[in-house]
Amino acid sequence: MKLEELLRKWREEDEEARRIRRSEADWSFIEKQPPRIKAALKYYVEAGDIRRAAKLAGLSLDEFNELRKKANIPVVC
Repeated sequence: MKLEELLRKWREEDEEARRIRRSEADWSFIEKQPPRIKAALKYYVEAGDIRRAAKLAGLSLDEFNELRKKANIPVVC
């Protein structure tokens, strides 16, 4: 597989994962959160980087993951 094809495939997969996270997320729950938590949840929806999102939220990975579940944001691999 050529590098260009591989990069295109990765971009498509990233966009599909982002679309799924956006559509499944409980936006009402997310919008009710304190600013730092809300920003971290939105970052996770867009980027899918749970470690960085937890750090942005000031939470442990486990704490953020529980919050992610409450916000109904799926883990898309």
